Amino acid sequence: MKAVVFRDPETRVSVAEVELAAPRAGEVRVKIAAAGVCHSDLHVKRGEWDAPAPMVMGHEGSGVVVELGEGVTSLAVGDHVVLSWVPPCGECRYCLQGHEARCQKVATVVAPKGVLFDGTSRLSLPAADGGEPSTAEPLHHYLGVSSYAEEVVVPASGAIKVRDDAPLDVIAVVGCAVATGVGAVLNTAAVEPGSTVAVIGCGGVGLNVVQGAKLAGAERIVAIDVVPEKTDMALQFGATDRIDASERDAVEQLLELIPDGVDYAFDAIGRTVTTEQAIRMLGLGGAAVIVGLPPTGAKASFEPLVLAEADQRILGSNYGSVRPSIDIPALVDRYMDGQLKIDPLISGRRPLDEAAEALADLEAGGVLRTLLIP
Repeated sequence: MKAVVFRDPETRVSVAEVELAAPRAGEVRVKIAAAGVCHSDLHVKRGEWDAPAPMVMGHEGSGVVVELGEGVTSLAVGDHVVLSWVPPCGECRYCLQGHEARCQKVATVVAPKGVLFDGTSRLSLPAADGGEPSTAEPLHHYLGVSSYAEEVVVPASGAIKVRDDAPLDVIAVVGCAVATGVGAVLNTAAVEPGSTVAVIGCGGVGLNVVQGAKLAGAERIVAIDVVPEKTDMALQFGATDRIDASERDAVEQLLELIPDGVDYAFDAIGRTVTTEQAIRMLGLGGAAVIVGLPPTGAKASFEPLVLAEADQRILGSNYGSVRPSIDIPALVDRYMDGQLKIDPLISGRRPLDEAAEALADLEAGGVLRTLLIP
């Protein structure tokens, strides 16, 4: 099959013929309908994260189940699924407590080692010149998904069954952008009705933070970005105010709008400066929620005394603190019921062999989500 392979930051990502082994016990094979191009993929491409290589890229996607591994009873061939880049093991203490986004096995085995639950990969490059299969070059999975491909093999818990009448390509972005953004509001922060909210960064995740805040009943939602077109779109997603951060200091502008500071400030970018800004935007009892992920080793600073005296909090939000099997189908339902906007997030569609161009578009800042269509 064809898949997009990443080797190192100096080598252009490209499509290659890749071998995909059959699913083992507890796994399924999924034919990909669409894969979303996310900033996390861009971090890998730039070499900003410690990612196992070579790997097949992609962690956001959707498709149709085409094969079941031994013992899988929760899915059937033909099921429409959204892929979750946290496939809960269901056995660690975090999963058993209902905190599946913290799955210990994903955090310690699947994500850092680029493998599935049994510690091995289903991906490889064919043996050169017709050599023995043992000489095939192994490939790593990205976050247990590797959706930049025609097909994937994933843990059954990472293939979330959704309703058949939802457009399969569009709902691919539910698997990361929507779940991460909306979940950060509803799950991690538990924003209350009547709250004041600031959202720094109005890309694919940030816009979903905005509409998550609207769903939560926030009274004021301030959208902040350096690209005016993105804050314009944020108004369509539920923002009540907007700030052009390219003009002057975003914190200064925010405090002119809401002098007491906000109840919740979401950093949907993940740079040192934006994290520090989110903390400085808080009012009494406020919470800064770090949703965007920075490069490895980045550090931000704050005054602990100020946080303590103002009863403030800093919250990290991994994958919107979602329970994939519950939250992903519910988000698809909300989209189909008209409560969530997803179609405007799709900037365009490209074939797999234009993955490098799609990543370049994202890096240039002119797109929200490009879908790769095998």
